[in-house]
Amino acid sequence: MSAASVALGACLGIGLWCLLAALPSWSRPRAIDRVAPYVLDVSPEAHAVVHRDRSDPTAVLAGLFGPAVASVLRATALVFGDDAQIARRARQAGVATTREQFRLRQLVAAVGAGAAAVAAVVLLPGLSGLPPIARILLPIIAAAAGALVPQQILEWRAKRRMRRLASELPTVLEFLTLSITAGESMLDAITRVSRVGTGVLPGEFAAVVTSVHAGVPLARALRELSAALDDPALDRCISQIVAAMERGVPTAEVLRALAGDVRGEASRALIELAGRKEIAMLVPLVFMILPVTVAFAVYPGLLVLQAGF
Repeated sequence: MSAASVALGACLGIGLWCLLAALPSWSRPRAIDRVAPYVLDVSPEAHAVVHRDRSDPTAVLAGLFGPAVASVLRATALVFGDDAQIARRARQAGVATTREQFRLRQLVAAVGAGAAAVAAVVLLPGLSGLPPIARILLPIIAAAAGALVPQQILEWRAKRRMRRLASELPTVLEFLTLSITAGESMLDAITRVSRVGTGVLPGEFAAVVTSVHAGVPLARALRELSAALDDPALDRCISQIVAAMERGVPTAEVLRALAGDVRGEASRALIELAGRKEIAMLVPLVFMILPVTVAFAVYPGLLVLQAGF
């Protein structure tokens, strides 16, 4: 196949694509097309639907292959985990992605890894001698591993961000205590933390302040934050703060006690981590350093005995 034939075929495909995009729609209007003009001021997706380019060929592809892709994405969700867990991990990681976008990323990674494995089996001479069952299973295993890579990356990002949030929690609680002791309300203290502080928790508090300014009660916004992040320490702190606000208990004392408890829990976790690391350090000591030391001590004696002295 020459380069000219490839170029001519690409031009023909693009031309047919544009002709299909220019054809009038023969199907009934979708519900999203009927509703989108009425929710333009509250939905960016509706604005994109209304103002999309009518000659965009992607609309044709979406209409043709959209149901099939949606079915494949649902099958991917059944095989590689629950959508609720993915949404929770994405929220913890601070990733602005939908479940459909994540499943599509998983599907693309699986197809890419499977195609790379098929190419390796076909082209590499070292893999061509494998048994037939191994050559069949290798692309399948590669596709499964490729689909798991985005999920593992999301898990790692979520755990790293939640560890940072846990490390910021005592300092933020002490700052809130200082602000409330100075005479500010809880909302003013949270606003000050979100404006002055930098990090994960001040950023989450900024979203809480935005929700409160939009008309959501402060207690409800804090509970929604706790439910979204699903962190035990933050959940316990927010529950006690909300209870103190609702019952009229002085919140400064509650925040001071919470800060001390969180710091104590962080110290205990650090001591436990140090104990686990100490045990892990025995592995190179026993299996690497000690055998080398014994070899250096015994080898000269064996060499002398073999020499006959």
